[in-house]
Amino acid sequence: MELRPIRLRAVGLVLSLLLTLFTQAQTKTIRGYVKDKLSEERIPFASIQFLAGTQGKLTDSAGHFEFRFAEWPTDTLVVTYVGYQDLKIPIHPGMTQISADGQVMELVLALDRGKYTKEVIVKRKIDRGYLMWKRINKRKPYNDRYRFSNFTYELYNKLELDLNRINKEKLKELGPLKPFDFIFDNVDTTEGQPFLPVYLTETISNYYYQKSPWRTREIIKGVKTMGVENESISKLLGGTEQNINIYNNFIPVFDKQFVSPLSDNGPAYYNYTVLDTQYVAGQRLIHFVFQPKRRGENTFEGDAWVHDPTWAIQKMTLHLSREANINFIDKLSLIQEFSLISDSTWFLSKDKFVADIAPIGKSRFGVIGRKTTTYRNVVVDQQFIRDTIAKNKVQSEILFAEGAMKKEDSYWSDSRHESLTKNEKAIYDMIDTLQKMPLFKRYVTTINFLATGYRNVGNFEIGPWYNWFTGNLWEGFRTRFDLGTNTKFHKDLYLHGYLAYGFGDRVFKYKAEAKYLFSRSPRSYIHGSYTKDLDNGQVYYDEISTDNIFALAIRKPGIPIKFMQIKEAKLEYFKEWSPGISATIIGTHKSFDPLKNIPPKEIFQINGEKGTPLTNFEMAIKLRFGYNERFFETNFNRFSLGSSYPIVEFMYARGFPGVFNSDYSYNKYYLSISDYVKVAPVGTLYYNLFGGKTTGTLPYMLLNVAPGNEIYYYNKYAFNLMQRFEYIHDRYIGFNVEHNIGNGIFRLIPLTRKLKFRQFWTAKGISGDLSEANRALNFDNAFNQFQNLDGKTYIELGTGVDNILKVFRLDFVWRVSPRPLPEARVGRFGIFGSFRLAF
Repeated sequence: MELRPIRLRAVGLVLSLLLTLFTQAQTKTIRGYVKDKLSEERIPFASIQFLAGTQGKLTDSAGHFEFRFAEWPTDTLVVTYVGYQDLKIPIHPGMTQISADGQVMELVLALDRGKYTKEVIVKRKIDRGYLMWKRINKRKPYNDRYRFSNFTYELYNKLELDLNRINKEKLKELGPLKPFDFIFDNVDTTEGQPFLPVYLTETISNYYYQKSPWRTREIIKGVKTMGVENESISKLLGGTEQNINIYNNFIPVFDKQFVSPLSDNGPAYYNYTVLDTQYVAGQRLIHFVFQPKRRGENTFEGDAWVHDPTWAIQKMTLHLSREANINFIDKLSLIQEFSLISDSTWFLSKDKFVADIAPIGKSRFGVIGRKTTTYRNVVVDQQFIRDTIAKNKVQSEILFAEGAMKKEDSYWSDSRHESLTKNEKAIYDMIDTLQKMPLFKRYVTTINFLATGYRNVGNFEIGPWYNWFTGNLWEGFRTRFDLGTNTKFHKDLYLHGYLAYGFGDRVFKYKAEAKYLFSRSPRSYIHGSYTKDLDNGQVYYDEISTDNIFALAIRKPGIPIKFMQIKEAKLEYFKEWSPGISATIIGTHKSFDPLKNIPPKEIFQINGEKGTPLTNFEMAIKLRFGYNERFFETNFNRFSLGSSYPIVEFMYARGFPGVFNSDYSYNKYYLSISDYVKVAPVGTLYYNLFGGKTTGTLPYMLLNVAPGNEIYYYNKYAFNLMQRFEYIHDRYIGFNVEHNIGNGIFRLIPLTRKLKFRQFWTAKGISGDLSEANRALNFDNAFNQFQNLDGKTYIELGTGVDNILKVFRLDFVWRVSPRPLPEARVGRFGIFGSFRLAF
């Protein structure tokens, strides 16, 4: 009798368990997460509601959500979040799958950016948004990571490039792409618009920072860049080049400075709103939203979660504001997340930069760049950091650990801060397959040849193609062919030469040169050349030489072309001690032969019996001081990316008569100071101050010839209303200033704001004079065509419209002195065009 209650309880327990299992088996679950469609970042605390029902909730701090039902609802799921378009998803049983938890509906809900709706416009007697900004701004000195005397962390950087808005079927039908149709198997359609991941690179490094004196040091431990093995590119992907700080007054976006919502002058540019409060891991976070006050300014729209009571940013999301004056960008997002490293200290733990680049229109083919950086093992204010940075040779130093460019896959599996996604893994497989295909290599070679003008053929390089055919009044039809070596021939030795022929003068011209690099870091090399050709310009960076096929169609009318033949032998040795601090010793022997429209050789007599007229030999030393200057390096050359300090150049040259039939003795001095200064929020300012002096009695080509421009293509470094060989000096001083303002007054007009026109002004001037001896030698002859400023100042002023159709610039230039101005209009005023690509 006593066993019966026990049996009944056991049966009841079994039935209860069966009922629970049956109920669980019938549970209907809807779960997933909400993310930003562009950046793929999870969106925390987004509102999810059923349109007809009463259920609703917020996503958690990681963007996840979950609903459970006994029966599937026949309803529409509505997702809302400030700054994004509402998303509606009809729910139906066909979307389910069976799992151990029962019937499950997995959803990934991607929100697209939209307008800030009226829900964020909260009218109160007290402006809580402004008060929140004041609290954050007041606490910036305590929350900015750069308040520490030093810090270090391990940095993992990942850059992915995706082709966006592609039509998979149409591309497959294109003849040139048919051999590569396998790559379209990687097309991702989960976000609505299809995109194709095509490139991925990863970098992992140790980064060190010291506040006073300011120093940074980065040791790159591993680089994975399939198909690209260039240390300059790898350095740009490290941590030194991406120090974005949301607490600063301005945030760099490509080559522009955008006003930060946390700027000291933020309320002049933004409206602020406080929405709600959430608790995450016991921390109270306040939702803070900001919008630009005016259209067309370089500002952001977005939101942040602010920690109470430290008023530190826990996460901030910045989107490019509508009508911001930046080119080729459809959408842009910058996200930074911070984590606690102590009870009250927040430090950057992740940042992500995503740009949807649309070069030919927002609805057409484009590229999405996704750059994700994570920070681990943060250590602050320790002596070992200072000891490590003390090894620096310059302020900011980037080094490669041994074998960093050739790490095995096992290294990356163990060292990545986060695992690769399915798309990212597919990119490596796809690139590896493409690089093994000969046809793909031919396509890459052809595109590179058209874009750069150069093409590798085995161990050699041909080009540039735009110098192959041209013509002028002296040579008639001219052809030229260049041949150089590449790294397959020798990794440190570069040989190059060209042969040209004029069918009018029936004379061959040529050049031969050789460069040998002793070291790339610090850089040192020896370079020698011999040239026999016309003086085709190419003295200044922006100058289009007269043997360029494009120069013929844009010459100014009524200005005769000056022709001079030069034979030049040059030998130089370059030595660098640290980036931007260098010396070059140069020996040059030149022989000049004026041919047409300039004073001829016959009027210049031999000075004594020392040499041949218009022949000289000089030795020169050039010193360059560009502290902490950055460079982009190719196989044998490099190009300056500028410095945060002014760049100073000094040169001294001496002419030696009697050496190799040289006829002239002289001393030359030259000094130049130049800099690019960011003057946010009103653009950038470039200035160059220069001056020089030459002693001795010399023919005009050995004096200082002020740089003129005889074509309608604008030259930034020359005087555009001045002819070549118009003014000569033996002592001079000058300036060159250009201020690119940005949209300026164009933002006030709806049409020009939409077209993203930009405003600028320029000013150039030079003051010079000649000694009596040089006046007598160069002016007192039947061919006198030069001018001397006599201590007066030549000034050009200009303004215009930049960014026309995003690639064209129009300059209006006036000559304002010296008086009287030239009678010919072409010397008093000019309209010049130029092309450039800039964000």
